[in-house]
Amino acid sequence: MTVEKLREAAGRPVEVVDAADGLRPALNVCRARSAVIVKLTDGIGPAEIGAGLAGWRRTLTVSDSDELIPVDPRDAVTRRWTSPDAVLCLADNEFLRSNDGWALPDDEFASRSHVLAAEVRAFVLARLAPRPGVLVWDVLAGSGAVGVECARLGAAVLAVEPDPVQCVRIIANAAAHGVDVRVEEAELDTAALPRPDAVFVGRGQLAEVKACAAVNARRLVVATESVAEIVPARDALVAAGYEVEGVHWTASRLLDTGFAPAVPVTLLWGTKK
Repeated sequence: MTVEKLREAAGRPVEVVDAADGLRPALNVCRARSAVIVKLTDGIGPAEIGAGLAGWRRTLTVSDSDELIPVDPRDAVTRRWTSPDAVLCLADNEFLRSNDGWALPDDEFASRSHVLAAEVRAFVLARLAPRPGVLVWDVLAGSGAVGVECARLGAAVLAVEPDPVQCVRIIANAAAHGVDVRVEEAELDTAALPRPDAVFVGRGQLAEVKACAAVNARRLVVATESVAEIVPARDALVAAGYEVEGVHWTASRLLDTGFAPAVPVTLLWGTKK
């Protein structure tokens, strides 16, 4: 009965998750979707849900003793609750996700110069394994194409990009594809961000690679177009305990007049068992 009341209160299609399966997966679905009902369990109540949504634009409705109580996530942390059994998490807008495949054409994304090519992006997505219930960081995100694709596959996504113009592009690209990507317009500060399950570093800058490796995510992928960055990035991943593999991409697309020039890129990926 509680779930049905919250469905009615949502006024839009909702997903239902059970906090008994873990707090982090439940939070990541709330971070990724526009309407989610979380069935609470011992030790995971409105306070834990509210605290985990810091930085995401969400409102909560808590079912407590048969009463539906709207509350800001920050207030859910400090408010005293009697017997809460479920929480409705709503984004400001409903995300209208499309189902037209993945590794989208490059021109599907607004960018400054070029985005990571669709062929390479497909491989990156395979290594990151984005899916509902996980959180992906897109670090030095550029246009955010990888992060947007991860969000389209159901993951919660946090994009870190210090360039304000690129941040505007990330927001526009996310909106164009009907997903929510949290954007941090700042230098990377790993201590201030929720722990990810997978990380993509869009440029092989050693400081960011080392910082991301120290977070201990299960999967970490680094892209670099500079030969000089390959060995330092690999060594940083190995030093952090990752099993590291890599590939050098030079995919050339077929045109009416032959093949288009390739933009070489090296991908390194690390996994932890």
